[in-house]
Amino acid sequence: MNQNTESNPAQPGARGRHAGEAEQPQLVPLPGSTREPAPQALHRPAAAEAGFEALYNEEISVTLVLRRTQPVPDEALGRILSRTELAAYGASPADVELATSTMTRLGAQVTEVDAASRRIRITGQVGLLCTIFGTRLEPVSSVAPDQQTVAHRHRTGGLSIPAALEGVVVAVLGLDDRPTARAQFHFAPAAAGSVSYTPLDLGRVYNFPAGTDGTGQVIAILELGGGFAAADLDAYFGSLGIQGPAVTAIGVDGAANAPGQDPQGADGEVLLDIEVAGALAPGAAIKVYFAPNTDAGFLDALSQAAHDSPAPAAISISWGQSEDAWTAQAKTAFDNALVDAALLGVTVTVAAGDNGSADNAGDGRNHADFPASSPHALACGGTRLSADPVTGAVNSETVWNDSSHSATGGGVSDAFPLPAWQQHVTVLSGAGPASVPQGRGVPDVAAVADPQTGYRVRVDGSDMVIGGTSAVAPLWAALIARLAQSRGKGLGLLQPALYGLSGGGAATPGFRDITDGNNGSYHATPSWDACTGLGVPDGTALLAALPKA
Repeated sequence: MNQNTESNPAQPGARGRHAGEAEQPQLVPLPGSTREPAPQALHRPAAAEAGFEALYNEEISVTLVLRRTQPVPDEALGRILSRTELAAYGASPADVELATSTMTRLGAQVTEVDAASRRIRITGQVGLLCTIFGTRLEPVSSVAPDQQTVAHRHRTGGLSIPAALEGVVVAVLGLDDRPTARAQFHFAPAAAGSVSYTPLDLGRVYNFPAGTDGTGQVIAILELGGGFAAADLDAYFGSLGIQGPAVTAIGVDGAANAPGQDPQGADGEVLLDIEVAGALAPGAAIKVYFAPNTDAGFLDALSQAAHDSPAPAAISISWGQSEDAWTAQAKTAFDNALVDAALLGVTVTVAAGDNGSADNAGDGRNHADFPASSPHALACGGTRLSADPVTGAVNSETVWNDSSHSATGGGVSDAFPLPAWQQHVTVLSGAGPASVPQGRGVPDVAAVADPQTGYRVRVDGSDMVIGGTSAVAPLWAALIARLAQSRGKGLGLLQPALYGLSGGGAATPGFRDITDGNNGSYHATPSWDACTGLGVPDGTALLAALPKA
């Protein structure tokens, strides 16, 4: 039967006896933690008393996010901070001590503390953690963002936290471990295989700056599943006649590089990301962070990549989901991690989605995809491209839209207000003339994404063509690595500089404007639009146009 059971913080002991003799904390509500039921959530067949008993005795880990010592002022985002300077915006020693001592006193084990990223990982039996956070978890199966049926822990309603931590802990992630995002890529139909490009072809089309290859830079790639084999990468880069980059796999929260299990799914995403970024910036070091596909895993991967040393020039993210599918606490925590990345000089490129202006929500409304909709992410939309791969000459480039369910994402955020740097472009909340600016407009930039004019890649021993805005994020990450190489430093939050080049109704220097097509509700226009943003890059012109400071 459908399972829409609401959490009851006043009675966390629905099965709290499994927490043993742990102290019963006084609890207060955690703002922004309300979760809606997972799509088509059903009790797992074994979820009788024995099933609950097994779940509540299971040991799991969750991530606590603490408040900042002080808010980040807008002017701080205009410069790159040292790690010492960034510490001023991390968690305070007093808050870290209070959170760790409280969790320990209540019976949880503190396994990791990172004050800079304001994260604490704790481990405990499910029953104990349900008592601490005033919720109930159930074993269910539901439909994931990629439309596959998955088994997971499930909760609905809001969480609570110990009263001593009110205002100190701002997010608790990972109790409900439903998949949080889908990979934004599409395989090309077999009949479309004759129209495709290698990343090197696209480097010519988009005029990547000569004399740069990403040397001295790091590109981080976040993956929520799948894996890669070195043999695939060697064969692919060899077929392009280039020496590929050094690629390192890094596990987060117990995840690992696991190739060969999902060639038509997550493996395709992983290899696409690495091969596009690696071919266009072969001198860069590529670090691939594998994390569980949960809100906690996604956040932990982003935080670990952003705070790594040396800091990456770019972080590429090709995963996301409609804004309304995230809890408010998860969106805020992720956005704050993107702020950290910007403060450290890291530009985070994020796929804007592959399901048009509705973002596959199915409710007849427009939806922006998150994390692309964060004002601290460089959101990447998609086009359909006809070009000469040898010369790079473009015959036509239009908005990618094969159908209502296969088109570039884009629109207006319901979660984030219109940023100051977007004030001078026309951001409309809908397609009609009466629409008014409401929220952050998505995307910022674009490149080819239509799988019918897609990317030639190699996945699990097979050559294939893949499209989607998934490919645009690593393409832009590679371009940013090459720009950072030329400038000798990371670019951080790039949007203020990019939109600062825009004259409002004219094409933006460093971009080729896309003015034909739509993604459903939104139509391409001169200058910025909610299909392809400012346009597709002219890398050499963009390098020249960006402020030198």
